[in-house]
Amino acid sequence: MDQLPQKSPYTLSSGIQILIIVLILQNLLVGPSRGFSSGKAGFAVKFKDEVSPYRVIGIFVLPNERLTLEALDTAKKDPYVLEVSAGEVTPIAANKWHWRSPWEAGLYPVKISHPHTADSITLNIFVMVPYSHLKGEYLNGYRLGTYPSVLFKQLSIYKPPKGFIEVTKEDEETLVAPHFKLEQFLCNQQGSYPKYLVLEERLLLKLELILEKVNEEGYRCEIFAVMSGYRTPYYNRAIGNVKYSRHLWGDAADIFIDENPKDGIMDDLNRDGRIDYRDAAILYDIIDGMYGKPWYRRFIGGLARYEKTTSHGPFVHVDVRGFRARWGD
Repeated sequence: MDQLPQKSPYTLSSGIQILIIVLILQNLLVGPSRGFSSGKAGFAVKFKDEVSPYRVIGIFVLPNERLTLEALDTAKKDPYVLEVSAGEVTPIAANKWHWRSPWEAGLYPVKISHPHTADSITLNIFVMVPYSHLKGEYLNGYRLGTYPSVLFKQLSIYKPPKGFIEVTKEDEETLVAPHFKLEQFLCNQQGSYPKYLVLEERLLLKLELILEKVNEEGYRCEIFAVMSGYRTPYYNRAIGNVKYSRHLWGDAADIFIDENPKDGIMDDLNRDGRIDYRDAAILYDIIDGMYGKPWYRRFIGGLARYEKTTSHGPFVHVDVRGFRARWGD
């Protein structure tokens, strides 16, 4: 589900952005609570415009793209080690490298580790198939449809994606975050392999943030059920959703807590004996409560709660469109 965009209230200088990264690290490197395993390492990795403290994270690049990777750790003096399965590595500073991706689409894990500890982070890097490889509405037989030719309100976030992650049967269970697999974000449309999707790293980081916060609030949850992640323009149109849904750009997910029992529907979070809008409201309020925190600014996006219908239970929509949007109240 989605709503059309609103104007962003944030325009950040480079200095403020650096401060935000520091604040994010301070917040994210706090240990887990209530027995929940956050999947964090003792250091973080910076890539693109993101900082991740997680032991595993997915990254999505184009063929022959140069990716800068940096291990962030002020505690250890010895340098970290970068191990690659393919591609070209150029060291540029202590704990900082350029990695050139292969030309062929696929999964190319990269590992950053400390030589004197067992601490490491695995980057599951997927080389995407460029958008230009689309043939009409199809990519290798998989129907994607057509992205809007006109940008909504001239916002760059509505440009067609740069490429598509190719998902094979062998790769679909690959972890793209400590608690999320690639297959959870596939479009719900029918189709044979390979399948294709768009997925933003920032969405994965936000989902992990929310998951940890939910556990801190006392709602035991090992993983969110993702009712809808990526949607192809073809599928999005078929189900009658809005033309500019953020699901088309891979930075949105419809989620709910399905732990006790695991039955494909939201849990009775308020324990009133009913599964309804009030249960989605609990998850909504936890997420909304993070709004306004300095470290949360880079994760700002859409947030909405939805009622139970004959086809699905209550759920919450989250995205990382870059500005605040609310609906479904």
